[in-house]
Amino acid sequence: MTNRPRRKSDAARRANQVIRGRTMFIMLLLGVATFTVLFWKLYDLQINRHDELKAEAVSQQTDSMVISASRGTIYDKNGEIMAISYSTETVFVDPKAIASWVEKQEQAIEEAAEAAAENGESYTPPAVLDQAYIARGLSRILDVEEETILEQLGRTNRQNEVIKKKVDQDVADEVRRFINGEIDDEGNQLTMVNEDGNTVLISNPSRRPTSLQGIHLTPDTKRLYPFGSLAGNVIGFVNANNVGAYGLEASYDDVLSGRNGLTVTPTNVNGTPLLFSGGEQMFEAENGSSLVLTLDTNVQYALEKGLESMLDKYDAANGGTGIVMDVNTGAIVAMASYPNYDPGDFSAIYTEELQAELDASLAEIQQNRSTYETEEAYNQALADARATVQFKQWRNKCYQDTYEPGSTFKPITLATALEEGVVNMNTTFTCTGSIHVEGWGKAINCSKRAGHGTQTLKVATGNSCNPAFVTMGLKIGTEAYYKYLKSFGLMETTGIDLPAEAEGIFANEDSFNSNVVSLAAYSFGQTFNVTPLELIRAQAATINGGYLYTPYLVEQVLDDEGNILSQHETTAVRQVISEETSAKVRECLEWVVSDGGGRNGQVTGYRIGGKTGTADKTGTKDVVVSFMCFAPADDPQYIMLLTMDTPSRTTGTAVFGGTMVAPVASQIMSEILPLLGVEPDYTAEELVGADTTVPNLVGQTRKAAEERLADLGFTFRTVGDGDTVTDQTPAGGAIVPGNASIILYLGQEKPDTPCTVPNVVGKSASEANKAITNAGLIMKVTGTTTASSGNVYAITQSLPAGTEVAAGTVVTVQFGDNSVLD
Repeated sequence: MTNRPRRKSDAARRANQVIRGRTMFIMLLLGVATFTVLFWKLYDLQINRHDELKAEAVSQQTDSMVISASRGTIYDKNGEIMAISYSTETVFVDPKAIASWVEKQEQAIEEAAEAAAENGESYTPPAVLDQAYIARGLSRILDVEEETILEQLGRTNRQNEVIKKKVDQDVADEVRRFINGEIDDEGNQLTMVNEDGNTVLISNPSRRPTSLQGIHLTPDTKRLYPFGSLAGNVIGFVNANNVGAYGLEASYDDVLSGRNGLTVTPTNVNGTPLLFSGGEQMFEAENGSSLVLTLDTNVQYALEKGLESMLDKYDAANGGTGIVMDVNTGAIVAMASYPNYDPGDFSAIYTEELQAELDASLAEIQQNRSTYETEEAYNQALADARATVQFKQWRNKCYQDTYEPGSTFKPITLATALEEGVVNMNTTFTCTGSIHVEGWGKAINCSKRAGHGTQTLKVATGNSCNPAFVTMGLKIGTEAYYKYLKSFGLMETTGIDLPAEAEGIFANEDSFNSNVVSLAAYSFGQTFNVTPLELIRAQAATINGGYLYTPYLVEQVLDDEGNILSQHETTAVRQVISEETSAKVRECLEWVVSDGGGRNGQVTGYRIGGKTGTADKTGTKDVVVSFMCFAPADDPQYIMLLTMDTPSRTTGTAVFGGTMVAPVASQIMSEILPLLGVEPDYTAEELVGADTTVPNLVGQTRKAAEERLADLGFTFRTVGDGDTVTDQTPAGGAIVPGNASIILYLGQEKPDTPCTVPNVVGKSASEANKAITNAGLIMKVTGTTTASSGNVYAITQSLPAGTEVAAGTVVTVQFGDNSVLD
């Protein structure tokens, strides 16, 4: 009987089914988990990291080099180049390729030595042109530390180490000669050109020179600023990567920079270019656009020269500013801020004061070196100290710093009071020397402590009378006054096309309206801050018919072929006051210069309006002195504002805007107005002293010469008793004042003994003229031409006392009234 297999029990079968089910579930779970992980990994690689991995693959399979675009040129309004890029080159090395090449040289020498030994020949191995040789040569040519280059050459996992950027063409050519083996690492000539025109070694004319491997040059550009530091704070500069870092270079970087090009070369895993790959691809660079500015380099030079001389003369501790603006458009014709710097060497410190500050900071850091936990922290402190001083130098105080304006703010109060109808040209004010304001326990003093007495609106403005302007402010009221502050654009940035503009500092409206103390102080320009640019913009609106304009510096944008891409269109932001009010403001401000505290700002041949300022720096004993002026006073075209922060009190000149700044403004305006096409309109008295060209009279008869001089208005005297003019002083063609005295030599030789310039500073006009005439020289008068105070004296002379010059030389003497108080 056959034994049948025993059937598993139901319990066993159920157990097996459970195990199989669990096994299938675990396998399914593991399969799903594995698939999820794989799916996520593929998703991450193909989707999330697609661009990254694609770029990495391209970088491994290609070698690329950036072609720098040529940065656009910056021109002044007359077409003078203020910034331009020129071609340079970047020198870089391939440490990996150089290491491989050095290894091949050593291997070739070893093989040659073995072959010579086998043949029983002597062998003198050549010098290996190794990394040390390359570092010595490049260090000498490029003025880069040899150790630095050796360190870069040691990075053999790298294929691109930049040795130096922006290398000028002559230096780049020297690098090429080194690469081509024409010179050695010390610069000694190794090659010559033979009769066949081939370059061969001098030491072995049968051999060609050995070219170095792994050293490359690529095109680049470098920024040149032909005018050096002129308008440096406005133009700004570019960094090492040709990116605008400050000034217009920064604010218009996207316009100027263009778009860089690229060369792409297929390579193998070792970085070697692939043969038969179709060669390299080149994507051309697109050059940047150019800017035509509103700046005039001639006006800019006159402004900077005058401002710098003023700051030096009065030893201003915190520098100063100067702005010349077209009152009818907002175009900035010149803008200067001190300290200044040269954009072509922007890292250098340009003033002794800043250098002293830096030296003190560095000395303190050095003294406390032990307190720095790491060398990196110490080096960072040194870098921060230098950066702090450099930032002070790079700042443009005209629009990035604020100050309390003082009395140069009074035209705003005057215009507001006239527009609101709370005063008119017949309004009078009685000044006792001070005024009390509700809520303020102290008296607000006038610059003239004895008081001005009763005065009209025009005279009060000319006297810069604080009590009169406080009275005007109180009549206007807090709410109306605050409204005009906003309307004149003083509580907002001006919108000038320069980066990082600062904004004025004012009390908020609720606080200002809560009492009249702030109103009283604001009315004469104290206890708030504005930038010089905000102020001159508002001042222009008071005299140009009431129109507020946005200041700007870029007139046109040009493509690289000179075609106009964009043109500035001037549109007033708003009209703040009426034409009638503006005319009255001009009348008052012209009186300030003709008869008031601004008379040191007079310019012969021009009607000038203006306002002085001497502002206390709240919380200190220092002041900011300033002067605003415009011309022509009856039809303004240009306005200028000069400020000087913390002048010395030991120079012998009273510390007021009218005594320190107004005379400098007069000198600057006398230079720039003719440059800007503003024609002089001389009075009969001024016409006598106006510049005239001396006629050439040599060879003429005495009678003819005397008649010619009389016709031109010259006085003259003769030396000798001949009938013919044999010489003259000054020489024909010289430009002298029309009231100069000409010397005619009749049959007698002109003496060639030089004349010594006398010191006339501090003398009256008649005393100065006598001293200069007696010295055989001619005096030209500038500065204050009319004054009722009787205190007009010479304040500067164009040639230093003791200078020896030819007879008949013109000495320009500037006169000023030292009795002004503001």
